[in-house]
Amino acid sequence: MSLQVVHEDDALIVLDKPAGLLAVPGRGPDKQDCLSARAQARWPDALVVHRLDMSTSGLVVMARGLDHQRTVSRAFETRQVHKRYTAVVAGALASTQPGHDWNLIDLPLTVDWPNRPRSIVSRELGKPSLTRWRLDASESPAQHAGITTRLELEPVTGRTHQLRVHLQAIGHPIAGDALYANAQQQALADRLLLHAHWLQLPHPRDGHTLEFHSPCPF
Repeated sequence: MSLQVVHEDDALIVLDKPAGLLAVPGRGPDKQDCLSARAQARWPDALVVHRLDMSTSGLVVMARGLDHQRTVSRAFETRQVHKRYTAVVAGALASTQPGHDWNLIDLPLTVDWPNRPRSIVSRELGKPSLTRWRLDASESPAQHAGITTRLELEPVTGRTHQLRVHLQAIGHPIAGDALYANAQQQALADRLLLHAHWLQLPHPRDGHTLEFHSPCPF
């Protein structure tokens, strides 16, 4: 069971998850192969701190032992952990704040219980949810002729499917998204074009800031 190891020490592990692999076990014997199980086969003390959707690729942190898990989890809860993603979305998306680097999506989200695992925007029931986005500097406007746009995303909060739902809500679902894109938008890619490419967090032992990168595979 292969693992792409980005960083390893006695307190934490950073892995690069491929698209299509579960982060944690699912229900049923056919869903037991996952990133956390593969990690625990190599490091028995590895514990889950956060997760990525099965369809999303990129950087995932695991802590070694309960004490370090608590410390890293607390860093997530207090927003000391910062993550950025690369995404390719359907349609031509222009900055909503000309002259500014980052744009903001501020839409409350909640689980769509009748249609789980989907989430929806809900002004009445949703929890505050913030996503920052900007045009990716490597994007060539002429290359895709308005069919898609490459973005860099930074979730301020961490709701279920937040990036996917927020982009759908502004009319630009992520290409290849089987849950939130229409058939034409899904057909733009053979996978969800969402990749966690950058991660910054304090080391659980000494608080020293660590920064990790993962090349985008699309």
